[in-house]
Amino acid sequence: MRRADRILVLQEGKLIEHGSHRDLMAVGGVYAELFTLQAAAYLGDPDQTSESEPVEPGR
Repeated sequence: MRRADRILVLQEGKLIEHGSHRDLMAVGGVYAELFTLQAAAYLGDPDQTSESEPVEPGR
């Protein structure tokens, strides 16, 4: 997504946001919220993970 020239965000069939990744992240709208939520899963953000996940010994 970061390389896209233009990102269009639709909600209920209506265009609600558009722009580059950088622009949309700066606005802090729906796109930024969803991107951050998805990125947390890849980065292992402890604030966005489930409490039922196993904890490694020594942590």
